[in-house]
Amino acid sequence: MDLAYIPSPSTGVINLGPIPLRGYAFCIIIGVFVAVWFGNKRWVARGGRSGTVADIAVWAVPFGLVGGRLYHVITDYQLYFSEGENWVDAFKIWQGGLGIWGAVALGAVGAWIGCRRRGIPLPAWADALAPGLALAQACGRWGNWFNQELYGKATDLPWALKISEGPNRVAGTYHPTFLYESLWCIGAALLVIWADRRFKLGHGRVFALYVAAYCAGRAWIEYMRVDEAHHILGLRLNVWTALIVFVLAVAYFVISAKLRPGREEIVEPGAAEEAAEAAEAAEAAKTGDAEGVESAEADVDSGNAEDSKADASAGDDAAARKDVAAKTDAGPESDVDSKSAEAAVTTLEKNDTAEAAKNG
Repeated sequence: MDLAYIPSPSTGVINLGPIPLRGYAFCIIIGVFVAVWFGNKRWVARGGRSGTVADIAVWAVPFGLVGGRLYHVITDYQLYFSEGENWVDAFKIWQGGLGIWGAVALGAVGAWIGCRRRGIPLPAWADALAPGLALAQACGRWGNWFNQELYGKATDLPWALKISEGPNRVAGTYHPTFLYESLWCIGAALLVIWADRRFKLGHGRVFALYVAAYCAGRAWIEYMRVDEAHHILGLRLNVWTALIVFVLAVAYFVISAKLRPGREEIVEPGAAEEAAEAAEAAEAAKTGDAEGVESAEADVDSGNAEDSKADASAGDDAAARKDVAAKTDAGPESDVDSKSAEAAVTTLEKNDTAEAAKNG
């Protein structure tokens, strides 16, 4: 009796009215979104424009889907072209069947076209996309879970995958190779991110490291699978493919490090200048705001000084008027004082008239 296992979905399709939502396609779409989103963040951090990764992905994704499907159909042609099979099924991509080798190879062709149109180097773009692509694979592998396909050998481990009876499969519990590969891809993404930050990799070496790391895991995971496959010298075809691609990726990494050490300083022409201009504009706006505040404070201080001066003048006038009144009340004891008082009053009246004309 199985005490624990990973259950499989009863169906890989959810019908939203007349629209079928297929789990396999949904996982692929999520993977593409993650790859573009994370790739864009890395591209901008490298000095590129936001949106460039998505623009090139418009070319790379369709090419990659076609390449992935072609690789699967060619290497598993007996599923579509042998006696009793319907060749039309080769076009039903939603039923599963994408070869990562063909997807990366033909997707690179589409990316090259997109990069050439934008005038940017393909290796730099691939470096920015590499960890996001690994995360996309981690998401896409869950599509195999929805379709109950590409599982491993029978096992009774607590994390075994329970498979139900169906076409070309026998009910039982098996190694969840989809889960192993998904976790491996996440680990490869983290490794690539760390190595890129630690060693400042460039000129396609980040992508080469991702390819090598993925192939190392794919080789032993592929060896565990029990689905039908072609064998060469006792090994599954995809195991040989993983080994060969691993060697090529490592060779590229080593040779590139010797021929072109370091990292590209410019990954997208004009992007650095635009970023510098935007920074200068922001700094100018910030400086302008500061000067405006200082000007306003100076105006306030000037106004306060004028008010203080006016208050002092008003105080002097009041004191003078009081003094004149006092001398006037003293009577005719002093003609000189009386005349002086009258002159002072006349002067004050003239000052009041001039001040009123100025303010008016």
